[in-house]
Formats: sequence, structure tokens, C-alpha cells
Amino acid sequence: MSETRSACEHVLIAFDFEHKIETAIDLADAASAVEAGRFLWLDLLALDVEQARRLLTQLGLFSDMVIEDALSGEEATRHARYDDYLHIVVCGCRPSHRSFELERVDIILGESFMATIHRQPALFMDAVRRDYRSDFHRFAKSPSFMLYELWDHLLENYLAVQRDMEERVEALQLQLGAGKVDENIFAVMSTLSSDLLHLRKVLLPARAVLVDLSTRKSLFISDATQGFLHNMVGTLEHVLQDLLVDRDILSESLNLYMSMVSYRTNRVMTRLTVVSVVFLPLTFLVGIYGMNFEGIPELHWKYGYAYFWGVVTLIATVVGIFLRRAKIL
Repeated sequence: MSETRSACEHVLIAFDFEHKIETAIDLADAASAVEAGRFLWLDLLALDVEQARRLLTQLGLFSDMVIEDALSGEEATRHARYDDYLHIVVCGCRPSHRSFELERVDIILGESFMATIHRQPALFMDAVRRDYRSDFHRFAKSPSFMLYELWDHLLENYLAVQRDMEERVEALQLQLGAGKVDENIFAVMSTLSSDLLHLRKVLLPARAVLVDLSTRKSLFISDATQGFLHNMVGTLEHVLQDLLVDRDILSESLNLYMSMVSYRTNRVMTRLTVVSVVFLPLTFLVGIYGMNFEGIPELHWKYGYAYFWGVVTLIATVVGIFLRRAKIL
């Protein structure tokens, strides 16, 4: 890897597919390598936007509009077709504190070159740089194999994020089932549901771009590579379906938890109702004999207190038998 004077890092590789040779070269040798029939891959980490702009302008492979978009555009997967190249924008995912952040990478694919431009390190690009050599020597037959490499590792990135979310859903489901939760559970579930929806919004345009690249004829993508890209569409479909399943599981888990809470609340309310029903007639009796009238005859009975408790016991027993027969107790 070569490094400029400023905070931009780049690597420029020249591929010879006939002899299976790949060589790191300097930017000054790019033109001669293209004339010699080599295919160039430029990977640029544009930490310094101004330095990256000057470097790309000096290279002269694509328009200023594409350069500006690559160095200042938002994270949104899309693609555009030009006469001399394809401009594809993809978004990888980097896990971050139980969520993920998007990593934009611009792919510019021409007949004799491919450039990957990103303003921050990208996980799936690290994997591409690590693994492309073995695939190049074993399988590569055309320059578009690098496009396959990029999408292959991008899908692996998506699968890793989806598996992480699936594990979070399962862990939350176990917590809800065990009842080991507090009031923060709703914030956790809301965050997880938003992450699932966010990832789905990332994957949907990625699927649309991949379908177009795999079905629409292009000078820059071989028929063999299109076949492999078409297979990736199915993988992406499975990831999207898994995300829907995860959201359904999350929703059903919350519904089950709320049903359990409602059931426990109903049990408590039933017990309180039983107590109220038992003590209601007793309260009525206490209210009567608590009145301040001198003419209450029971006040002068020798065994009035015992009679009172006898009536209380009888009423409580009758009410208890009634509630048990009604299957309330």
C-alpha cells in the first residue's frame, strides 16, 4: 500500500488475467499499465477529502460530478450508468453498541479499471483486500470478478449483522419468557425493532441494484459474473425474509409478555375482588352497629358481642362457599 502526504491511503493493483499476475503499482504508472492491457483496481480511503479530490482528478478516469458525489454524498445504495463506466453506491454495516452504522463505498467500474472510494474504513472492504488474491488466482476469468468479490463480501457483512440481530431477538425473547425485565424493556425493544427496519431499508435498494446488475447487459460485466450476481439476489431475498421473521418474533414476544402481565394483573384483581365481596356485608354490619343511637336493642344483649361474631362468621362462610362454587376462589 502506498500513502500520500496527507491523510489519504490508496492501493493501486494491476491485474493480468491471462497470466494470473497482480502487481501493486504507482499512480504514475497507471496509464502505461492500461496501454499494456492490464486491468486496474484503485482502492482509496479518502480521509482527507481535498487530497482525494486532487488525486482522483489527476487520475482522470471519471467525471468531476462522480468525484463530488463519491466524496460528499449520503449513505444511499443506488447506481448509475455512463458511457464509459458504471457508478455503484453500496452501504456496508459496522456494528456499533448493539446497533450498526452505515459505511458508504462508491464502486466505479469501467472496461479497464475499477475504483472503490470510501471516506472511512469499511469492514467488508477489509475482507475484500484480505481475500481477493486467492479468488483471483483460482477463479477469475474477467475483470468483473472484482465486482463479484465486492458483492460477495458485502452480503457476508449483511448476513453477519442479521445474525447479530437474530441473536438479540432470541435473547430478548428468553428474557421476556422468564419475566426478568423492567420498564426499560420497551426502549430496548423499540431500538431493536428500529434497527431491523433500518437494515431492511438498506437491503431493499441493494437488492434492486443487484437485480439490475445481474440481468441488464453491460460492457463492463461478463455473462459469467452476471450469473453469480443473480445467485446473490436469492441470498439477499433470504436475508430480507429472515428480517421479517425476526420482526414477527419480536412482536409476538411482546404480545406474549403483555398477555402474561395482563394475566397476573387479573389474578391480583380477582383476589382483591374476593376480599371486597367478603368484607362488604361485614362492613355493612359494622356500619349499622357503629351508629350513635341509644335505641339499638342489640347493644343491651348480654351475648350481643358473641351473636355479632357468629353472624360475621356465618356470612363469611356463606360468601366463601358461593365464590368457590362460582369457581372464583
